[in-house]
Amino acid sequence: MITLYSYFRSSTAYRVRIALHLKGLDFKTVPVNLLKGEQNEDAYRTLNPIGGVPALTHDGFTVAQSLAIINYIDNIAPEPPLSFGSAADQAFVRQVALTIATDIHPLINIKVLKYLEADFGAGDAEKNKWVVHWHMKGMAAVEALLRNYGRSGDFAMGDRASVADVCIIPQMYSLRRFGVKLDDYPICRRIESHCVRLPAFQSAAPETQPDAPSDLVPIHGPHAPLLKEKQV
Repeated sequence: MITLYSYFRSSTAYRVRIALHLKGLDFKTVPVNLLKGEQNEDAYRTLNPIGGVPALTHDGFTVAQSLAIINYIDNIAPEPPLSFGSAADQAFVRQVALTIATDIHPLINIKVLKYLEADFGAGDAEKNKWVVHWHMKGMAAVEALLRNYGRSGDFAMGDRASVADVCIIPQMYSLRRFGVKLDDYPICRRIESHCVRLPAFQSAAPETQPDAPSDLVPIHGPHAPLLKEKQV
């Protein structure tokens, strides 16, 4: 049995949900409410000393950190692979994934925003400006990587989903949440437009999760008010 500890709006948990659905794996979701601080409760910290989400348990083993989890999933369920092709191709998709996971996300997650508020007096406007800045800087790099490698089609690597897409789609969701204009990211937008219409990506979307509010409006996808750049 696979159990995923998740929060509906977490982009890192969203990545893992996509990977699990792409592999066709059955799993149980245990919600961890980040806004209520459930990630800091003793029982959860015992399971996952890092705190936060996601964490995944399988056959008595627990692993945290989204890319470590995705690598684990790729090993226990090799088909379809999320990293494939030549050594250069595999390095490329991991580079895209890591740019999002290590250059963008650590600067815009909840604990950083809470720290900016508590220790530096940042209000909502300042925090939003901070998030938009790091989003735009990081996604400009992702767009350049995709353009320069020249292999993107419906996905970052031609016609097959990879770990790059697993990271791009949740980050595009996050950009939309914070009202970031997307005109400068045409390749990412093309990839998003294709992926969010696929069942694996739809099943992983925030609005379909058991802990999502019943009135949550989709931000991207075939049923979203797509391409209004300003969203809630």
